[in-house]
Amino acid sequence: MRESTVKISTRYCETDQMGIIHHANYLIYMEQGRVAWLDQLGFSYKAMEEQGVLLPVYHIDIKYRRSAQFGDELTVKTRLRKIPTTKVEFDYEIKNSKGEICTTAYLILVFTNAESFKPMRPLNDFLEKCKELF
Repeated sequence: MRESTVKISTRYCETDQMGIIHHANYLIYMEQGRVAWLDQLGFSYKAMEEQGVLLPVYHIDIKYRRSAQFGDELTVKTRLRKIPTTKVEFDYEIKNSKGEICTTAYLILVFTNAESFKPMRPLNDFLEKCKELF
């Protein structure tokens, strides 16, 4: 399962003055997709943090192609790009209910030691699960 999909219903509070979903909310949608991907793989952010591992965002490349609006049901596809090293890379595609692409993105997170805040290798069990996907 290199890829997972989650459905998200947009809320009125996520719109801007023009009545469209504010661009910052797409990052939240991607996080929801990433959390669902981890859950489906059998991991959670909380459990990783309890083991002293943080996953801060290091890089984001996002392209807005079409506006989403209040009431849209979005499909967020999260895809692991390659086997993790000290970083983990994801591709995202967010579509509206008509199947039109609203946003695409590429995101890098870095495995970070919670005490030293220095980069680290991923947990062995996480890495082994990811290797099975390729």
